[in-house]
Amino acid sequence: MTSLFLLALLSSLVFVCAIYIVHYRGNFSPLVQDERFDLAMASKALPVAVDPVAAGKRLYNTPGMCVTCHQATGQGVPGAFPPLAGSEWVNGTEERVIRILLHGLTGELKVHGGTFNGVMPAFGQGAGGFNWSDDRIAHVLTYIRQEWGNKAAPVEAAKVTEIRTKEAARGSKSWTVAELEAMK
Repeated sequence: MTSLFLLALLSSLVFVCAIYIVHYRGNFSPLVQDERFDLAMASKALPVAVDPVAAGKRLYNTPGMCVTCHQATGQGVPGAFPPLAGSEWVNGTEERVIRILLHGLTGELKVHGGTFNGVMPAFGQGAGGFNWSDDRIAHVLTYIRQEWGNKAAPVEAAKVTEIRTKEAARGSKSWTVAELEAMK
């Protein structure tokens, strides 16, 4: 009985001491000692710099996304999905590839002399469950335009926003090769 009383007394004492320490800690934070965390910077919401190529690579390689059809090497699937590596479509005008990613592409496409007749889903119109932001689209396009030997300029989110606004009336209708080639 005495040992049970003593155990209860010591437990109560530890509990009261813990409450006292928490209440009178003087606003001390253990994060002050962590060099990875700066309390002064945490109070200010600073934008985090994002590497568009690294962000685009993560999005591209997400299972079920771009890598599924175009492969990790950017070589695509013969006869079905075109290669992105060295593609004149990828390295061409940024407006064309933005439109393809926003609305998708249907119909026969020629890349590197090969003919492909797959369907590219829309990633910017909510069709097929995709509704990527302008930043995401810009990141993926920047990645594919600078990977596998491609040397095209990066794509800015502002340009994606411009094209999305310009083509808003198109809705969820996919582009055809003829429509894209007719654009100057």
